[in-house]
Amino acid sequence: MEPVIRNISDTARWAAVFRARETDRPDALFRDPLARRLAGERGEHIANTMPHATDNAWAWIMRTYLFDQVIRERIAQGADMVVNLAAGLDARPFRMPLPASLHWVEIDLPGLLAYKEDILALEKPACRVERIALDLADTDARRAVFTRLRSQASQALVITEGLLMYLSEDEVGSLARDLAAAGTLRWWVHELHSPGLLRFIQSTSGQGTAAAGAPLKFGPAEGPEFFVPHGWHPAEVHSILQAAIRTKRLPPEMQGAENVTESSGRQGDQFWSGVCLQTRT
Repeated sequence: MEPVIRNISDTARWAAVFRARETDRPDALFRDPLARRLAGERGEHIANTMPHATDNAWAWIMRTYLFDQVIRERIAQGADMVVNLAAGLDARPFRMPLPASLHWVEIDLPGLLAYKEDILALEKPACRVERIALDLADTDARRAVFTRLRSQASQALVITEGLLMYLSEDEVGSLARDLAAAGTLRWWVHELHSPGLLRFIQSTSGQGTAAAGAPLKFGPAEGPEFFVPHGWHPAEVHSILQAAIRTKRLPPEMQGAENVTESSGRQGDQFWSGVCLQTRT
């Protein structure tokens, strides 16, 4: 029998299902009218079949919500380019009110980008969209792309939503240094998980991605400070849990979590995830 998740690209379909379901809510925190088409039947199959696939749907939604906030704020601060690494089936240029002058760059594997382009062929983005087919594991190729992009922007924001967990600490450090070396890539927003939460996810929904050759690896003990030796400084750290509390999206079984004490530093065994904005040091 075919596995529920066949490869890393299937996780993009999975994520699109959650955006589609959020869009259906009368109190939606964001709306993505293209998400259901992008997810397709395959995405619904994953969400409905894989064990633990929807256990933490609220956290996926809060992550996207927080990324949206950071993107809007950085554009207001002068970002003229957004570089979306491992862009997956993200549809922000089509669903967010972005300035027409913005240059939005999507980088991902060739097959996934081809699928996405086919689905969105008749849609019009709010800004200029460039797609670059690239395996980010190819360090020479990505450095060449970063060098080219830095010459086309004065202040760029890099986003990696749903990528870093699949990389080792060495791979994340290497990527961080390459981004820092591209001078006009000024900001970087990414998600982060504590070691405790990483181990938990590895034992639940992470088993499906591991079976597809994409095990979850990254949950640094240092927390956001992990990036400091690699050229980045944490400017903002947004807790997924606290965002869910503020927006009244905490699931019933987690009521009482309002009393959990969190910090923006090391988290250890505590279940913690956040969205972090880094600036170059």
